[in-house]
Amino acid sequence: MSTADDKKVGVIGIWHLGSVYSACLAELGYQVIGIDDDIDRVNNLNLGIPPVFEPGLKELILSNIERRRLTYTTDIKTIENCAHVMITFDTPVDENDDVDLSSILDACRKMSTNLNNGTMIIISSQVPVGTCDYIKSTIKLVNSSIELEIAYCPENLRLGKAIDYFMKPDRIVIGADNIESLDRVEKFFNIIAAPKLRMDLRSAEMTKHALNAFLATSISFANEIANLCDEAGADAVSVISALKSDSRIGQGVPLHPGLAFSGGTLARDLKILAKLGNDNNYDTSLINGVLEVNRRQNSLVIKKLRKIFGELSGLTVGILGLTYKAGTSTLRRSASLEIIKELTANRITIKAYDPKADPEEVRLHKNFEFLPDPYTVAKDSDALVILTEWHEFTCLDFDLIKAIMKKPVVIDAKNLLDSQMLIQKGFIYSGIGRGKTS
Repeated sequence: MSTADDKKVGVIGIWHLGSVYSACLAELGYQVIGIDDDIDRVNNLNLGIPPVFEPGLKELILSNIERRRLTYTTDIKTIENCAHVMITFDTPVDENDDVDLSSILDACRKMSTNLNNGTMIIISSQVPVGTCDYIKSTIKLVNSSIELEIAYCPENLRLGKAIDYFMKPDRIVIGADNIESLDRVEKFFNIIAAPKLRMDLRSAEMTKHALNAFLATSISFANEIANLCDEAGADAVSVISALKSDSRIGQGVPLHPGLAFSGGTLARDLKILAKLGNDNNYDTSLINGVLEVNRRQNSLVIKKLRKIFGELSGLTVGILGLTYKAGTSTLRRSASLEIIKELTANRITIKAYDPKADPEEVRLHKNFEFLPDPYTVAKDSDALVILTEWHEFTCLDFDLIKAIMKKPVVIDAKNLLDSQMLIQKGFIYSGIGRGKTS
């Protein structure tokens, strides 16, 4: 058992996951040190500026800094007195959705010589099954005398609702390979009122893959049904509503016809499972099918534009929504960027607006003009395309928008808007799986 302070927690890797974990653990009464290599990020965090927008996060960080429960640093040595160290990197993926563990492994090597005997290392980053064993051996290679405990507690945060999901989770999965570690991590999380599901390390790692694979399968299933509804003249929104009313399915399943799942999170786990199957000569037909449906889905936007306009070259299209999803500021692996790339390849001029998009991320992209409001985007556009489900888009003055557009065309890729209202106002409306273009 560690002689370090049981109330002191080191949180290593501070972007979305780490900033939420560090702030929430401090709010729950722990003394938290957030550690990251990025000095600018650390300086901003100590001023209460999180690296990504998340509702309530800025206020939570500031409150706990003021109460002296939370601080951020680049100094890895500060974990020396921490009884618990959490690894909370938002595990990066490449353009092919393949996972890159280098930042996690580098951090583990760096911290190895600063760990106390008995320090509990809790991994919450998304990692392939078997990674926790590899992390333990990586640390032992650097510091062979260390006695350490390791657990895997997969994160289950959702962008835009992350604080609520941390504080009030459906359950907390705890993976460890001995009873003592399971007991210790359960005690660490006992301050959160939620069922604790105990299992071995690899089962906990596999649980995260299975959960995300199920969510991804649900999304691709809804999109496949929606695409067939378009062909059949049926309304996928009504169909999905009926499905969700069945107690065997329920309201919580993500059956929402629309764009492909993006951000890399779900695809990362599908790719990990597909690789696991391939490495063991097992055909992952279902997983491969989910990935294929998802790969095709975002091309629906350009297909719908082509159906309405025929020739695309020379069109001006307004994009409403750039972020990965509503409730966040990040454009990382956003479906909007993929769709814009396809549109500009067809010589379409793009104007765009998003209420929360990170200005620094926006500036990295030169293939669209970013404008300050939806009406400037709509002015003289041939079509408006809804790509993120921001609520404010439902409250726009569509009479004004119709008056200032070249042609009143709305492609609603999130099925966000009132289709009948728009059709009555004289718009050409096309959603995903709505049966027809009106």
